[in-house]
Amino acid sequence: MYVNIGGDISVPAGSVSLIVNLETVLPSNRAVTELIETEDENNRLQYLTEDIPRTFILTDSRSYISSISSGVLQRRLENSLSNNVKPGKK
Repeated sequence: MYVNIGGDISVPAGSVSLIVNLETVLPSNRAVTELIETEDENNRLQYLTEDIPRTFILTDSRSYISSISSGVLQRRLENSLSNNVKPGKK
């Protein structure tokens, strides 16, 4: 199953490794800022919006900055993954 992360971009739900709420990350949080900087330097970062960035999404192949809230993305991801489970299988 796929999950829409903003704009016209949908990614495989199973490829999403991390969703970060950028509204709560302080500039002093070097781990997150360094990850974003590294992804950008390696040409793996794609901005999906020109609006205020709200969420950083890390996938197997790329990273994204989206204006969709982390809560909405988390629900979309959970719905996509739960729809992928077949009856009798977990």
